[in-house]
Amino acid sequence: MTDAPKITFFMLLRSSPAWLALTREARFAFIEATIKPIFARYPQVALRFYDAEAFSGRATDVAVFETRDLRAYYFLIDALRDTPFLGLPYFEVLEIIPAVEDGYLEYTEAEGLAA
Repeated sequence: MTDAPKITFFMLLRSSPAWLALTREARFAFIEATIKPIFARYPQVALRFYDAEAFSGRATDVAVFETRDLRAYYFLIDALRDTPFLGLPYFEVLEIIPAVEDGYLEYTEAEGLAA
């Protein structure tokens, strides 16, 4: 059996007035005290975070999660929903787009098709 594919989740977020009302120091303190410990429990999930508010009227941020462990991702998201980060919400989830990078190449190889 081959390794599970790496799945990427593009989560489009919109920051709330409650988040924006916090000072930057309070935001950083919240991330250190609440968010980082959750990610430490699920090291199988990597996160990259992008600011989009200067370019989009819809999403203010894009969170990009990568994992080969769907259960770890699901548990991490559930844990985030139990916090003000996604629970209050400080951020509203607008859309989640799951994707498999170069999935067609794996299919091509598995089916013995020419690339």
